[in-house]
Amino acid sequence: MASKCLTYYPYQTPLGHLTVASDGSAITAIAFGSPPLPGERRATELTNRAANQLQEYLAGKRRAFDLPLAPEGTEFQKRVWAALSDIPYGQTRSYSEVAAAIGNPKACRAVGGANNRNPLPIVVPCHRVIGANGSLVGYAGGSKIKAYLLDLESRACEEDGD
Repeated sequence: MASKCLTYYPYQTPLGHLTVASDGSAITAIAFGSPPLPGERRATELTNRAANQLQEYLAGKRRAFDLPLAPEGTEFQKRVWAALSDIPYGQTRSYSEVAAAIGNPKACRAVGGANNRNPLPIVVPCHRVIGANGSLVGYAGGSKIKAYLLDLESRACEEDGD
């Protein structure tokens, strides 16, 4: 998790607890469950705002997040995470498509590694990356949560006629 984390707090959601961490000016991490993170365990205006947006997303009422984000990672990881953020709501991409999007089409495995280290799941939508054959491979929250998130988005798009 991000070393700049000064505060964190677990929030109950339809997925179970999601712990939101902040450095005071940006969200630095979101973790499944209630793990102890570096810093003080307390809710702040910013972690509450993130939790509210996550609840709205999980209720099908939000498609994009409006939060200051400060994920820690290598430059390559940050490029991958930026590409993940460009995947439209309700759509998926394969690891090879993400690799091509960052200009490194042979970096499929490295993209998978960066995807796995995404410190901001859901907000940076790593759940939208699937195997080339359409399989729901690898997700920090587990395959059931990945399927839940993809189904949530798919249903919302169908209801809107997207």
